[in-house]
Amino acid sequence: EDRPVAGRTAPPMSTTPAPAPAPVVVAPTTGATSTAVESGPRPGTYVVKPGDTLIRIGLDNGQPWRDIARWNNIDNPNRIEVGQVLTVAPPTSSPAAGAPATAAAPAPVTGPEAAGAVTRPVLPPGRGTAAAAPAPGASAPSVPSGAAAVALPPAASGEDEPNWMWPASGPVASGFEEGKTKGLAITGKVGDPVVAAADGRVVYAGAGLRGYGNLVIVKHNNTYLTAYAHNQALLVKEDQAVRRGQRIADMGSSDADRVQLHFEIRRQGKPVDPARLLPPR
Repeated sequence: EDRPVAGRTAPPMSTTPAPAPAPVVVAPTTGATSTAVESGPRPGTYVVKPGDTLIRIGLDNGQPWRDIARWNNIDNPNRIEVGQVLTVAPPTSSPAAGAPATAAAPAPVTGPEAAGAVTRPVLPPGRGTAAAAPAPGASAPSVPSGAAAVALPPAASGEDEPNWMWPASGPVASGFEEGKTKGLAITGKVGDPVVAAADGRVVYAGAGLRGYGNLVIVKHNNTYLTAYAHNQALLVKEDQAVRRGQRIADMGSSDADRVQLHFEIRRQGKPVDPARLLPPR
């Protein structure tokens, strides 16, 4: 289930970036792409599935979506194909492992101008054809009961573990649950501050990932990303450096049924329980 919290979509806020253009999707092709799907992806690559966007692929692989676009020579982030093989790890000196993107106009396509292309709104993963990436610019949890916690592996070699802090001061309404809930739901009032949980760089700020509303994603190092969802207003931009405790958004209820912050910590793209990394309150 990709939606952290089901609910109504709040009207767009004037402080958020303009919505993404209508994404263009195309049917899968035959040849090298199909062969790659049949044989399975190589390490460091990802095969595009129906409903994917570059934002979601980046979040699930712990990489900024702009880097994935650059590594795969994608000039138009609004065009990716089902079955396309993408490089999702920093390439070495060898040629990129991912298949090149389908040729497209340099500017994002907003209608059915390309022959044979079909336009449709961004779809959640698992439905329809592959959706496009978002427009540039624009993401639960008392400690779960039950099975004993398993120790997390350390950060990548040579990296320090981030100095975590809580991203909001409100009570935790629901906790992380492996395979079901990807983060913590921290409640509060509209406009309450949402702060960066550690030093890092903003790699996404927008509303292009369905189910997350107005979302900020911060990359802390090669191991960790954090996501801050359902905000009323975003106070940072992509590629902006942020410090631990810096206010990055105002709490809201965008794409949610109540005012809350949905907060995720991703270790190499995999959601982990934030309650096991954040300091005791």
